[in-house]
Amino acid sequence: MDGSSNNRKRGTSKKFIIFIITALLIIGGSVSAFVLLNISDKQKYFLAEKTSFEVIGDQFEKRFEPELNWQENVQDNPVDTTLELSATYNDPNANLTTFGPAQIINNSTLTIHNAMDTKEKRMATEVSGAFGGITIDGLNFYLTSNKLLVELPFLKELLQVKDADVGKLLHEVDPTVYTGKEKVDFETFFNGSEVLSKDDQKYLQKEYLETIYDNLPDDAFKAADDSIKVNEKSIDAEKLTFHLSEKQVKDILSSTMKRMKDDKRLKEIIKEQLAIQTLGAGVSTSNLTPGLQNDLDDMMEEFDTTLENAIKQLESFQIPDGMTSTIWVRDDLIVKRDFSLTMGPSEDELLTFTINGTQILGESNQTFDYTLGFIEGAKDSATAENELTVTGDLSWKNNKADDSIKLAAGDGEFTYEGTSTLKDGKRDFERIFALKTGTDEGQLTWSGNAAYNEDKMNSENTLSLQLPGMPEDVFSLQVAKDAKLIKKVEIPQDQDVKDIGSMKVNEIMQYFQNEVTPQFQKWAFKIMGTSGNLNGF
Repeated sequence: MDGSSNNRKRGTSKKFIIFIITALLIIGGSVSAFVLLNISDKQKYFLAEKTSFEVIGDQFEKRFEPELNWQENVQDNPVDTTLELSATYNDPNANLTTFGPAQIINNSTLTIHNAMDTKEKRMATEVSGAFGGITIDGLNFYLTSNKLLVELPFLKELLQVKDADVGKLLHEVDPTVYTGKEKVDFETFFNGSEVLSKDDQKYLQKEYLETIYDNLPDDAFKAADDSIKVNEKSIDAEKLTFHLSEKQVKDILSSTMKRMKDDKRLKEIIKEQLAIQTLGAGVSTSNLTPGLQNDLDDMMEEFDTTLENAIKQLESFQIPDGMTSTIWVRDDLIVKRDFSLTMGPSEDELLTFTINGTQILGESNQTFDYTLGFIEGAKDSATAENELTVTGDLSWKNNKADDSIKLAAGDGEFTYEGTSTLKDGKRDFERIFALKTGTDEGQLTWSGNAAYNEDKMNSENTLSLQLPGMPEDVFSLQVAKDAKLIKKVEIPQDQDVKDIGSMKVNEIMQYFQNEVTPQFQKWAFKIMGTSGNLNGF
């Protein structure tokens, strides 16, 4: 067998191993969210996982209570928000002429005024700015559950596209890709980042996470008392070991993959997500062009083939020590973790994935120190070893935060240092993100303040960038935000409208050529204070 074939084989093996590891992590972690109180060792294990995650969530809510409360207000009420962006360029070596980058940047602002009502599905956005002495305003966007309106500063009428016409308009633009029957739901824009429906989420939870949990054998879990050291202190803890033999791991993975292969609803969910990635949220897969439909069918066929190959490869796959995950628990919280899994297509191609470390989840302090390892070859004769360390010290006491987090791998290091104080709904903060790779390093500093009341908020933010070979604070971005609750989002009702969605392509082209372009030229002359001919602009 030649070298290229070996490389392909190793590449395939690594992808398969990553797939298996991901599945096992789901087995060992995600199902913990569905555990009820029980005294069995199996229940104890996942309850500790669940409780530890909940403590982290509770601490997050305490730290950011004003921000979370405001976000709830935004979801439940119409809100008017104004963002003003400006920048400062302080490079002493920069060109200081009238049209130099420093002068343009330092004399430019961008303002975004947005009114949003997520319940009534209404949004109005105005964009304006000043760039090097030129002021531009009158650019407005309006969105409802069924139409998009665009107002340009040089047109008297609004441009309109209805959601029912989007498919037809796309077909007019590119008939080889779109059938004209595609459906786009503008309402999804107001639904936040949730793309997967709640029914689909419940289905996946029941059919996979809960099923996997139920199929985990009770005798795979063992409890024992133990004494360990965390942060140089001796701690009495309960040691909970979760071990699956090679056969048990294979049985669970095989049954899960077979279920996936025969699960028509799962395939429809995956197909829908692939269509969303291609065409955007709110698009229906029922009326796609033959080309796109064939592409999705090919992807799903590849999905089936991948599962079939994975099931077959699993039979001869090597997992010599099975899977072992051990946690040490004190006061229902995890204080130490040790996970190990060695696997490969043969004894000569083994990979070992490990997670080990400690954590303390206190009321005012949380610390963690973990190492993630990835070792190629047998443990006693490893040919390559990679490690990622993750350490952190988070403090929240008397409404003051003092945090540090570091991720390090090889000669690379990412660090976060943050401090903040919260008093009477006002937060002052400084957050520093630094990246170092070999001899290169850079730093981003985000500082400012934010004040929250029941019906309004405002904040001032400065982001400054520091890079090697550049003066300190050579470039900074200022972002001022003012927001308040309002009664209603206004959408224009009495202006002339040009319904672009109902027009043919040639009609659209003629409209832009004969009406839009001349008005744009006249407007451009005016704001730039120039004269002459802009033909060909």
